[in-house]
This record gives sequence, C-alpha cells and structure tokens, in this order.
Amino acid sequence: MMLIVDLVVIPWGSECVVSMQPQSWPEPDPQVAAAIRAMYRGRREAPLAVQVRDRLGELFPDAAFADAFGQAGKPGWSPGRLALVTVLQKAANLTDRQAADEVRENLAWKYALGLDLEDPGFDHSVLSEFRSRVVAHGLEERVLDLLLERLQTLDLVQAGGSQRTDSTHIVAAVRDLNRLELVGESVRAALNAL
Repeated sequence: MMLIVDLVVIPWGSECVVSMQPQSWPEPDPQVAAAIRAMYRGRREAPLAVQVRDRLGELFPDAAFADAFGQAGKPGWSPGRLALVTVLQKAANLTDRQAADEVRENLAWKYALGLDLEDPGFDHSVLSEFRSRVVAHGLEERVLDLLLERLQTLDLVQAGGSQRTDSTHIVAAVRDLNRLELVGESVRAALNAL
C-alpha cells in the first residue's frame, strides 16, 4: 500500500505552518485510466507521466518531505505529488503556470498524480512555495536521491560501474573556436592595416 499525505496550512505570523496528514495514495481514476489505455493502445509510446506512474508507482513518498512541514492546519496538496509535478515540469520545460495548467487539463498528468477528471488542480504559486520550503529545509537533493533509490531497486541503474567519457567532440569544439578566433583576429589585423 502506498501512502500520500495531505498538506495543511495555517497562517502563523508572516509564515504559513504546513502539516501533513497521511492518506492512502490514490490509484488512477478509472475514467482517466480507461482514456489513457484507449489513447495509447499499441499505437504509440505513452507520455513520460504515464510511464513514471506505471513503472515507478509512488516515486516520492510524502514522508520523505516531513521535515519541511508542521503538525496543524487545513488540507492542501501533497508534497510527493508536488515533487512529481516539479519533475514533470522540468522535463517539459514548463513555467509554474503551465505546469499547473497541465495538472488541470492533461489526462496523462492526472493519471500520474491519481487525480479524477473533475479535480481542479492548484494555483501555480503552490509550486514556488513548495520549492522554497524544500530549499529552506535543505531537502533539495531529496527528489534525486529518491529517484536514484527507486531506479536501483528496479535494477535500472547500478552503482560502481566504470564510466568512459569521449572528449573528441569537446576537443573539436575547442579547435573550431580557436580557428574562429584566429579568423577574427586576422580580419581585425587587416582592418587595422587598412
């Protein structure tokens, strides 16, 4: 069983105290799941959001972000879900507003987050508030650590292997820049001579 935690917000002076209340991680809505199956049945590869949900499940458990949240307040969005939205946002190179729109409008994102068709999503400002809270509590690398841990568990990546880097393209780029610089200097010298 996977767990999800609702965020709870209470105004407290100039800050908001945010708390989490554990709830079961929701399975994808049956209507959304049926639509996803119909759209991607053997014809083309499913989008990243669907693949993440199908292959990795609850990638970012809320408990991993517990250090950044208090104990009281009203319900809000799950930090695990917001972490997944942030990853999908970065992968698609979206602004906060565009990412919030994707949560509201994109069936693949609703599927990945376990939302039903009518879910209104959240205001785009929630993403920056989440990132600020994560940074303020030193949890910046938590998402990457959780992702690597899950990938290692599924044997999709392995530690300790040898790594080889081919620097040929780097040397070629430096050589091209050097040649370009020589041409530029030659033109400058010719103009100075004239």
